[in-house]
Amino acid sequence: MDFFSNTFSSAQEWLFESLVQPLMFASGLGNLLVDGYSATGWLLVGLIQIAVLAAIIGPLQRWRPVEPVTDPAAVRTDMLYTVIHRLGLFRLIMFFTLDPWFDELFGALRVAGLSTFHLDAWWPGVSDKAWVSLLIYLVAFDAVNYWIHRGQHQFHWWWRLHSLHHAQRQMTMWSDNRGHLLDDVIRDFLVVVAAQLIGVAPSQFVAIVAFTQLSESFQHANVRVWFGHWGERLWISPRFHRLHHSVGIGHESTGKHTLGGRNFGVLLPWWDMLFGSANFELRFDPTGVRDQLEQGRDYGRGFWAHQWLGLKRLAGRA
Repeated sequence: MDFFSNTFSSAQEWLFESLVQPLMFASGLGNLLVDGYSATGWLLVGLIQIAVLAAIIGPLQRWRPVEPVTDPAAVRTDMLYTVIHRLGLFRLIMFFTLDPWFDELFGALRVAGLSTFHLDAWWPGVSDKAWVSLLIYLVAFDAVNYWIHRGQHQFHWWWRLHSLHHAQRQMTMWSDNRGHLLDDVIRDFLVVVAAQLIGVAPSQFVAIVAFTQLSESFQHANVRVWFGHWGERLWISPRFHRLHHSVGIGHESTGKHTLGGRNFGVLLPWWDMLFGSANFELRFDPTGVRDQLEQGRDYGRGFWAHQWLGLKRLAGRA
């Protein structure tokens, strides 16, 4: 843990001093250097993730693809979403819009005497075992993400936004970040609130988010891989998650016009197993949303069309 933490800190410091700090001074943002240093950490995480995608997951897709890539334009749009999210552009927008509000809210709560609850304090002797603390928070956030994901499918208004993520019929490792920006804002808001409530350290939060995102990229990959009978029940595989994206199974599985779905887990299938939403069938189906086929609903071609049509769906006009 110390080796990886020290290596990352050294790389973050170098990147900040050689690139980000000079740009901030040149842009008149010298009063935000502390925030710029934190942003550099997210930028570095994104660069590492994209490197892993290109060097490891990409070759796996070419080795054992589920289906041939017949719509490269759709994949390129997903790559744009990945750049926006993984290289910090989305977080930069959040910083200038919602972060000041978060700081004011949680500052007021602390002044009112509501101190932060530390979940890992419940585990005896965890103070000198950073890896145990990290695992506790990893499992806790995975439970939070499971229920957020179920909410995205259960509430009609939320599904109208989240359905954009499912409308990709050419799913690849780039598809994880494809989604409506308002959907992302709602989800990030809930995750930040959860992080404040359970008291995760900032460095652990970055590690958990980075690890989760990388695992999700692999789950969305166009690769015919599963982990075997027991492995499928320990960690979510591309096969398990692809079934979540399958037409008529991942969303509408409880009925043609009823919100439902299967395999909502983000990292661990345990929550799906516990709450009855797991499907372990060994199959690799076409992905998409039923209304694309039956009703010809248009989810758009390209980033701006995606965002505009999502807002129209939310208003009930598309």
